[in-house]
Amino acid sequence: MKVLVAVKRVVDYNVKVRAKADGTDVDLNNVKMSINPFCEIAVEEAVRLKEAGVATEVIAVSVGDKSCQEQIRTALALGADRGIQIDTDSKVEPLVVAKLLKAVVDKEQPQLVILGKQSIDGDNNQTGQMLGALANMGQGTFASEVVVDGDKVNVTREIDGGMQTVSLKLPAIVTTDLRLNEPRYASLPNIMKAKKKPLEVVTPDELGVAVTSHLTQVKVQPPAARQAGIKVKDVQELVDKLKNEAKVIS
Repeated sequence: MKVLVAVKRVVDYNVKVRAKADGTDVDLNNVKMSINPFCEIAVEEAVRLKEAGVATEVIAVSVGDKSCQEQIRTALALGADRGIQIDTDSKVEPLVVAKLLKAVVDKEQPQLVILGKQSIDGDNNQTGQMLGALANMGQGTFASEVVVDGDKVNVTREIDGGMQTVSLKLPAIVTTDLRLNEPRYASLPNIMKAKKKPLEVVTPDELGVAVTSHLTQVKVQPPAARQAGIKVKDVQELVDKLKNEAKVIS
């Protein structure tokens, strides 16, 4: 079984994100970048399936300029077999990413596609669902457990009311949630081996996909600074402020 995993290059989750002075975008100068945490979980799940003898090959794919090869190499060091970079300098939206991944799915014919449920920069939570619609494949989103059973995959999903298990016929798409697994660390020997693993570079034109923008980013600004709280002398003063100043009670 071939497994395709999408990985995205994002600002490391430990970094405090700053907006540019002119408000045009996020400041990425000298900022540490890494694999999106949910994508890292997706890579780990694919590698575990391979280690269990369920999957035979794990392919890591990323969309972006040459810098995203760093994250593909990280996925290779974690256990993926080969990588694909879809080379573009444009800022891609979820729909365009889904179309590009659909083209790769058509080319590679994987039985399982695993994606992070969302990225920590855009937080759109759209690509997996859009890919499912474009590829006409069943999808199990927000997965906390994935069990492949013959020609089916059982996905336990986290929903508002608790947990839900769905059975999908392969090929299928799974998007990962935090509780699915805990990603491993890449060892130094595996990092060195990853440098020799194949990494193919293709363009959107070669995949027959036009990279177009449907959204306009108006402005990026940090959230308003949180105001300091106040102390009250007694319950009566607290009720008075809640009623007359905050106006949250009547």
